[in-house]
Amino acid sequence: MSTIAVVGNPKPRSRTRSAAELVVERLTGAPPDLVVDVIDLGAGLLGWGDPAVAEAVTALREAEVAVVASPTYKATYTGLLKLFLDQVGTGDLAGVVAVPLMLGAGPGHALAPDLLLKPVLVELGATTPTRGLYLLDKAWDSPGALDDWLVAAGPQVAAARGHRAG
Repeated sequence: MSTIAVVGNPKPRSRTRSAAELVVERLTGAPPDLVVDVIDLGAGLLGWGDPAVAEAVTALREAEVAVVASPTYKATYTGLLKLFLDQVGTGDLAGVVAVPLMLGAGPGHALAPDLLLKPVLVELGATTPTRGLYLLDKAWDSPGALDDWLVAAGPQVAAARGHRAG
């Protein structure tokens, strides 16, 4: 299985990245095969044809499981993540099991992963078999923060992966 974490935080090596890596590991039993910290792609995101951006998009298209993560900015995901996702064609993520993940300062935006990020992933063709995950950025790594979500999400992601292989 190939796994990827795509992180749209303007701060490199952020809590968002650490949370995305943890979610991949808890869902699959192993760390992600690749982490795309979108900020590292730099100005190549502003045009078309940049080789590093194309390589990252190809890795996302070829992944079996993708956790797509962003901090909550202005009640939605970051423009940085949007720039990256704009490089992915409609339907190009067919066969990718994707999990939208957002971190935020308070519970007021807890529906943001499902209302804002999940529809974009679906438009791009991804299968999103579980509800999105919203974590408080100050407590994302506290013991048990993922446990309740994983009770439902783990089997749903596993079933979607199995369906893809079949």
